[in-house]
Amino acid sequence: MPKRLSRITTLALFVNIFLFLIKAVAGVVSNSIAVISEAVNSLTDIITSIAIKYSVHLSRQAPDKKHQYGHAAAQPLAAFIVAAFALVVGIKIIEESIKRIIAPQDLNITSAIYVVLITNIVIKIFLNRHQLKIGKMFNSAAVKAAAIDSINDVLASSIALLGIICAKLGLQFIDGVAGIMVAFFILKSGYDVAKENIDYLMGKSADDHLTAEIINRALQVDDVIGFNDLRTYYVGDRFHVELHIEVEKNLSTKESHDIGKKVQKNVEELQHVQKAFIHIDPV
Repeated sequence: MPKRLSRITTLALFVNIFLFLIKAVAGVVSNSIAVISEAVNSLTDIITSIAIKYSVHLSRQAPDKKHQYGHAAAQPLAAFIVAAFALVVGIKIIEESIKRIIAPQDLNITSAIYVVLITNIVIKIFLNRHQLKIGKMFNSAAVKAAAIDSINDVLASSIALLGIICAKLGLQFIDGVAGIMVAFFILKSGYDVAKENIDYLMGKSADDHLTAEIINRALQVDDVIGFNDLRTYYVGDRFHVELHIEVEKNLSTKESHDIGKKVQKNVEELQHVQKAFIHIDPV
């Protein structure tokens, strides 16, 4: 597994542990559902960070007897686990927040609460930037999902901060409203992650740009006259390609085979392609 990919998953894990601890203390001290929601959100981030770290490690392992095309599906699967956790947590927070709106509770708001939430916002902004960079660099579905979660955490913490300020001004019920809004961002995070990764799990075909690149790579090989069939589909977070190329019918079997191997090599050099299957059509 690339060291930078490993480092970002480890960094995210320890950041989320730190943020959970300070928000949990702040939530208990303040009795604010908005801050408690943020702590629960960080707890789910810890669980999903562990899942993502393991999935990134697993996805980089070589193919084995039981998984002959590798373990690339581990990352989108872990990302889907992130989405499932977000759904469950979001619903639970909404339930508790509604209770707080109906029956507002006394809050104990101190300066430390503001420091905790602002610290969370700043840290998550920097973490999001780093995750986006590494996720794109290695085309990691799991790290990209974590980046989406981080920016949604920034928005959620901002809402929680606003709720605390309003509650300090005597509008206690706003704390419950802020809790619902935090839950909304948690649910949105889950939705965004699920939407991003459903294509991987459903075997979606490549877009027009990658399809054109595949065709261009095939036609660059000498003695390839054309092609008549191309299929692409996700296996994990990279594509498998099935391509029929046309060659002169008078070529020998070995010559046709060698042309096919050159096309396969050319196509598999593309970053988003894991495996290419080349069929020879004599014309």
